[in-house]
Amino acid sequence: MAVNNYHEEEALGKAYDARLMKRLLKYARPYRIGLISSVILLIGGSVMQLFLPVIMQIAIDDHLLKGDIEGMSRIALIYAGILIVSFVLSYLQLYMTMLIGQKVQYDIRMEIFSHLQKLHMRFFDKNPIGRLVTRVTNDVGVLDEMFSSGLVSIFGDIITLIGIVIALLYYNWKLALLTFAVLPLLVIATAIFRRKARQAFRDVRARLARLNAFMQEHINGMAVIQLFSRQNKVLEAFSSINADLRAANFRSVYYHATFFPVVEIISALSLAILLYYGSHQILLAALTFGELVAFIQLVQRFYFPIRDLAEKYNILQSSMASSERIFKLLDTKPEMAMNEESRKISRLTDAIKFDKVWFAYNGDDFVLKDVSFDVKLGEKVAIVGATGAGKTSLISLLFRFYENQKGSIQIDGVDIKSLPAGELRRRMSLVLQDVFIFSGDYAGNIRLGNEDISDEKIKEALRRVNLYDFIMKNGGGLHSEVKERGATLSTGQKQLLSFARALAYDPDILVLDEATSSVDTATERIIQKALDNLLENRTAIIIAHRLSTIEKADKIIVMHNGQVREIGKHKELMDKKGIYYRLYLMQFGHDKLKEAV
Repeated sequence: MAVNNYHEEEALGKAYDARLMKRLLKYARPYRIGLISSVILLIGGSVMQLFLPVIMQIAIDDHLLKGDIEGMSRIALIYAGILIVSFVLSYLQLYMTMLIGQKVQYDIRMEIFSHLQKLHMRFFDKNPIGRLVTRVTNDVGVLDEMFSSGLVSIFGDIITLIGIVIALLYYNWKLALLTFAVLPLLVIATAIFRRKARQAFRDVRARLARLNAFMQEHINGMAVIQLFSRQNKVLEAFSSINADLRAANFRSVYYHATFFPVVEIISALSLAILLYYGSHQILLAALTFGELVAFIQLVQRFYFPIRDLAEKYNILQSSMASSERIFKLLDTKPEMAMNEESRKISRLTDAIKFDKVWFAYNGDDFVLKDVSFDVKLGEKVAIVGATGAGKTSLISLLFRFYENQKGSIQIDGVDIKSLPAGELRRRMSLVLQDVFIFSGDYAGNIRLGNEDISDEKIKEALRRVNLYDFIMKNGGGLHSEVKERGATLSTGQKQLLSFARALAYDPDILVLDEATSSVDTATERIIQKALDNLLENRTAIIIAHRLSTIEKADKIIVMHNGQVREIGKHKELMDKKGIYYRLYLMQFGHDKLKEAV
């Protein structure tokens, strides 16, 4: 099956993509009334601004030059009134668009995070977490900027620009044509800026994602960095990535810092031509002083939306790049078809069967080859083998983290591919060697959002794994704070907490993936003692390196190079003197071996 590979640094689309914009506007559809209202308010504010040069002309020609002080007072009040109305309209429009932007941002983040939780494990194997965090944070933030200050403003700037052009032509078409004579210079400058800014923005986004990925990986691995005194080397690598990001940002700033002064120069050139020609027209009585002042004000306003559109182009460009990455992520389909029909599984009457299962993480490089075995209801089955034998891969397939290419895995005679994933996993609990503890409290780390699990059930689970006294006395109680990744807990306490988490869900099948290999001998004895009672009347699969922990198993499956090589009880396998016998010999030596035999 083809795998969607997700690369941050690939060249992304064009400055405007109608297909992407159509998908983006889908998120604005629930708030279309607010968007339409914002556009109306923006047009109203723009019209108010166009009235100001007209008021200025009337004030100069009809009142100021005639010495009409009373008339000037009335004009001043009207001018102030228009400014107040324009301020109110702008405030309402800005508040409404910002509110819509935040709502859209919330909706998109929820959709992305929900989608991420449905993706297959292979996807997370191939995609750095830092890049995925960039999708949910930075890229969605860019889209918020488009919806809150880009989409409506672009429309408003275009309307304002059209209105100013009409007003200029209406006032004096000759002066208007002189003003437009410098527009080719503006078009050339804008085209150059657009091309340069587009590439600079891509560079910034790619380097920002690379920086996030580097930080996430190395902060998680800080213990290893400090242990091997690699701080300076890591700092050098970070400095190089950070310098690349800084250089990309400098290029972006440079193009902006160059473009806007160029617009100012073109604007000044336009005004100089206008003043020169307009003054002659006034001397010839073909133009009034008030008309020239009003025209100059209109020309100045003519360049405002042009500057703003150039800025909004940057927002549009960034939005297209971000949306393309976001939609590429949202379009990534899970490799496995998850049957989520409301099909319920009753208490198990039969357990698990692997029937000629083949599995490869990549291509035809199979890590499991023709694996067949069954686990009867209530059996305690151990799976052993050297590192890389395929033990953990078996468990990953059972929980449908990955999907086998050949053969079938059945529970109660039903292929697990036909079962709802949630219902399948609800019947099983997995305890891993590397325990993940969430920030929050003890109860939340055991309950994991399942409100059907009461505090009493949590306490009972804690008692069974001998962690209750520590949490209630030393830990501060069920609802006391647990730091990120369980920073204040020992390795053994984390492992015990994961046992309590699994037991609170009361699974039919309990899977232990080398769950005791990271704890000390004393803690292992505590866990082992609890397990004898906990596994009663429960099907269990136990993967263990310490063979002493599985000597009493009902069945031991020996894996070697992705194949099942031996199956039997401890004594039977020892008598065969095969792979299990050699593993036992390597682990315990001849003295212990004599006792076992």
